[in-house]
Amino acid sequence: MGNNTIFVLLAAGKSERMGVDKGLLKYQHTFWILEQLNRISRTTISKVFIGLGYNYQHYFKAIPWFKDAVTKPIDFQGLTVTVVINKQPQFGSFSTLQSILKQLKETCSILLNPIDIPLLTSSELHKILEKNNSVVIPNFEGKNGHPIKIDFTFWQKLLKVNAVDKEARLNIQIKKLKALEITHLEIFDKSILQNLNTKKEWVSFLKKNV
Repeated sequence: MGNNTIFVLLAAGKSERMGVDKGLLKYQHTFWILEQLNRISRTTISKVFIGLGYNYQHYFKAIPWFKDAVTKPIDFQGLTVTVVINKQPQFGSFSTLQSILKQLKETCSILLNPIDIPLLTSSELHKILEKNNSVVIPNFEGKNGHPIKIDFTFWQKLLKVNAVDKEARLNIQIKKLKALEITHLEIFDKSILQNLNTKKEWVSFLKKNV
């Protein structure tokens, strides 16, 4: 059965602390960004938008079909994948998110995840997809994490925020919502809190997961 939620993967940063583009880190026999797509392919989601920015040429060289996916959707493991280039990545991840939202034509929800947070591989991910509200935030032992589900009505409002404004941050925009519009969903997988920013964190992650 299909799902009207679109997966949005943000991978536009410089990856300065990691020293290499995070999405191009080797995970088993593939790249980390493709592993994230592989994980989402096990859900009911069928459409994916990837946001690139800094070093997007590195992705094109490593994964040639990414370049094709800029001009037309490409099929990957049953997913319809579109790549969006943020031409002003210096304005941060919020501007990358806006670059993608501007291309969405469907009245849909999005499931948002940064490249440096491992996507859930368990039924916990389905719990997030099945819950409906303006914003659904996974929570592990009192701490919020990713991926975050955002409904159509709310993400449309995000397009009106000036990318250079000091309030052009998703967490700030979420705080403006009424409490009833936000669902904090209890999750029993602490990977929602992981943030793979450095080589040390990446090596530690590999030791536990590969």
